[in-house]
Amino acid sequence: MSYLEQIASPTLLIDEKITRANLKKMANKVQALGKKLVPHWKTAQSRTIGNWAKEYGIQEVTASSISLAEYLCGQGWDSIHIAFPFNIREIPRLNRIAAKQGISVQVVNAATAKALAEGLTEKVEFFVELDAGYGRTGIQETQEAELEAILSQADGSEFLKFKGFYIHPGHTYYGKDTGKIHLESQEALAKMKAKYLHRYPNLVTRLGDTPGCAVRSEFGEVDELGPGNFVFFDLMQVQLGSCTKEDIAVCLAVPVVDIRKDRKEILIHGGGVHLAKDVLINEDGSKNFGEIVMLHEKSWSIPSHRSFVKSISQEHGIVQASDELLASVQVGDLLGILPVHSCMTADCMGSYLSLDGQVVDHAEGAR
Repeated sequence: MSYLEQIASPTLLIDEKITRANLKKMANKVQALGKKLVPHWKTAQSRTIGNWAKEYGIQEVTASSISLAEYLCGQGWDSIHIAFPFNIREIPRLNRIAAKQGISVQVVNAATAKALAEGLTEKVEFFVELDAGYGRTGIQETQEAELEAILSQADGSEFLKFKGFYIHPGHTYYGKDTGKIHLESQEALAKMKAKYLHRYPNLVTRLGDTPGCAVRSEFGEVDELGPGNFVFFDLMQVQLGSCTKEDIAVCLAVPVVDIRKDRKEILIHGGGVHLAKDVLINEDGSKNFGEIVMLHEKSWSIPSHRSFVKSISQEHGIVQASDELLASVQVGDLLGILPVHSCMTADCMGSYLSLDGQVVDHAEGAR
């Protein structure tokens, strides 16, 4: 039975061929640079897709939460890193993971380091997150006393072990000079490594964001790269120049429920609970919540005529349709939508349907 015949309501489709190509391309690039690829799995959140990643030599992975780390635990990863300032209320859960699996966390203050040093019963490594201009979280270069207090807690602990420094330059999504942002992040990591390497000879540095990792070819002395969105890509990454629309590996299949030719609008069953509400702004100032692709038996295609989702509510979406789309679509048909932000769309949907009709797991669906 065709995957199309299985769809009655909004369904997130995954093209395994495109996904594997994205994984292979990034793995080959990072290997050629002499770095280690530790992808952020907040995008895929899947054991199955994790197994695909391992086929390209990827052996460590990053999680966005302890729940995702629990989901990935015991799946053959050498180590899992939780890339979120650690929540000390979750120490008991962390101990349970660490008893089975190599695990590291992110620390941004001495209070967290102290709680971990006192509460751990298993070995846990940690990165100190640095703030090199993003302004969301992390230790700044001037906070030497706080950093020393963190390291002091680890030095006196049997189970808490310092691993290195981590930067997520998330402002590459918003800044105009991404090259400058990346250079600043690389320099910050290099400076901290030079300062502390004599005390911690095995110290590593990690840098992770898809816009930089996808397009840059020079990462200085950074040891590890941790992008995440590259697994699927999305329209935001297209706008940033990280990929083309042909590289986007997921699309949301939605049923057509009404057509208004007088307004050139198509009403779809697909809204904020399916796509999330990330939005791009078109050149004319209108909103774009996703772009239409045509679904086929073994693939989807990007039409020469452009149609896009111009507004969404909880369950509804309104497509601004091209003349060509209006002439071909009927109530009950299925359309595909390339997402603005694939991470959030996948999180909303909680599972994938492959183009050969197989359900692919997602951590949110499992919960």
